[in-house]
Amino acid sequence: MAGSKTQLVSPAAALPGRSTPIPTAERHAVLGTALKAPLSTSQQEALFGCGCFWGAEKGFWRLPGVVTTAVGYAGGFTPNPAYEEVCSGATGHTEVVRVVWDVNAVDFSDLLKLFWECHDPTQGNRQGNDVGSQYRSMIVVDRPELMDLATASRDAYQTLLSAAGFGAITTEISSGINAGITGQQPFTFAETYHQQYLAKPGSRPYCSAQPSGLLLGPFPGADYRLPASVWQAYDWTIPHCVLRGDNQPIVLA
Repeated sequence: MAGSKTQLVSPAAALPGRSTPIPTAERHAVLGTALKAPLSTSQQEALFGCGCFWGAEKGFWRLPGVVTTAVGYAGGFTPNPAYEEVCSGATGHTEVVRVVWDVNAVDFSDLLKLFWECHDPTQGNRQGNDVGSQYRSMIVVDRPELMDLATASRDAYQTLLSAAGFGAITTEISSGINAGITGQQPFTFAETYHQQYLAKPGSRPYCSAQPSGLLLGPFPGADYRLPASVWQAYDWTIPHCVLRGDNQPIVLA
């Protein structure tokens, strides 16, 4: 295989891929919603890469106001890659979660809070025991106002991390979910068996995310909608807290 798992492969050296997408599921195994339905006027979408996508997806689908989630691949050069190809480091992709949410029920700043808190965004091409460019931290949006919020939240979280002795954030923040980041392929859905993996019978309860334990507070433009009771379901002081949580969405009282 071309490339190194800890160095991003060049476009010229990336695997050739295929002309048709890898087959995937049609509906969410927990929420029951369509994975590929067009966005309504009250919905927005973003991609989040924060280590292995199994645990990350579960964290997002439990948030009130999230309409659907799906795992897939972004930031790479190979058209329509397969999981094994992504894991080889020879496609340039990272594992991501596509999140669609109802803007009347939850704000993008709530999703950003979960994103920054659920992993260590300073680890570069790794996350905990998972090593490789497919585990690098990433946010991809398609709206300028979401880009502004993402960068503002990054700066606020960097302040917290620096004060706690962490290094610089390595998260890539860009635009181009469906059109593709410049020079890269658009988001592609992962295989059926990866979708909502942790909610399926016989799944391996695995998550190597390394949360810093630091909680994101207010930042410019933030408009948090979710109450404190929601965040009590995410106790980052407990190792692998996402794995220990219920698979069902959090219900507001």
